[in-house]
Amino acid sequence: MSDAHLTERSLDGGREPVELTEEPIQLSTRDSGGDPDERSGGWSRRRKIAWTAALVVGLAGAGVLGVGGWRIAQQKDTQLTSPDQVAGLTRDDSERAKSTADYLRSGLAADIELDRSFGTVYRDPADDKRSVLIFGGTTLLWQPERDLDSLFRLMSDETGAVSGLRELPAGDLGGVMKCGSTSGEGGDFAVCGWADHGSVVMAMFPGRSVGDAGGLLRNLRNGMQTRG
Repeated sequence: MSDAHLTERSLDGGREPVELTEEPIQLSTRDSGGDPDERSGGWSRRRKIAWTAALVVGLAGAGVLGVGGWRIAQQKDTQLTSPDQVAGLTRDDSERAKSTADYLRSGLAADIELDRSFGTVYRDPADDKRSVLIFGGTTLLWQPERDLDSLFRLMSDETGAVSGLRELPAGDLGGVMKCGSTSGEGGDFAVCGWADHGSVVMAMFPGRSVGDAGGLLRNLRNGMQTRG
């Protein structure tokens, strides 16, 4: 055995020494056991869940926009007429009736910008005291209920506060319909209106309850409103 120090001895075969570094040596290709959501490569489970949730919310939002857009497209091209006979009532073409209807029509047109407006009085053949005054117009309305509420505020300014306002079924034509009551020279009377994305209309019903007025307005609407 040589007395030379071990560090001074030559390596067998003249091989180069292995250089050691401070970095760890990977001894296996198996997973290190870290958080699976932090692994690189591929989508983590957490990321997939987040994207799935975002997709669901996005599709729901798109569905709402789609339904709303379809409803606007369906309702925007609305026409309103004032037939001679409708819902069992007869149009009153007297100068007094025309003057009264035109007064409220002008007030409506000043409050809501309309493409076309109208005002008509319909007489009840069974009782002249139960004539119906109806007025409104057509235009593209983005928020029909807001515009209908604005019209009720206009009515409050003209006739006094409309009380007991409540929503009633609008019928097959859709949109929103509301009714309430107010006071006039002849006593209390019902006030009802409808609005959709193409029209907004208000009517006054002396001598009728709110429930009866709502049903009559639906019948009037069916006979007066068409869509292109």
